Amino acid sequence: MATREKNIWILLIFILSGLVIGGLLGELAGKVDFLWWLGYGQSFGLSSPIELDLNIVQISFGLLFKINIASIIGMIIAILVYRKV
Repeated sequence: MATREKNIWILLIFILSGLVIGGLLGELAGKVDFLWWLGYGQSFGLSSPIELDLNIVQISFGLLFKINIASIIGMIIAILVYRKV
């Protein structure tokens, strides 16, 4: 049972790394004329952070997801690489 849980964590790490690397490449490729479509995507989440002021400490909460075509391609490649390993 421990190996199955370990495999799930490894899969999540592969998917997240594919999303991050693909997102970075998509942002860079979006500046090139013929690769603009890789940078096309959407952002969703909290655009301005929620602030909690307790007079002693002030805490800000914020979460924003930016997904583009390259990050989706990176996620698919990460899943394929995981299945081969």
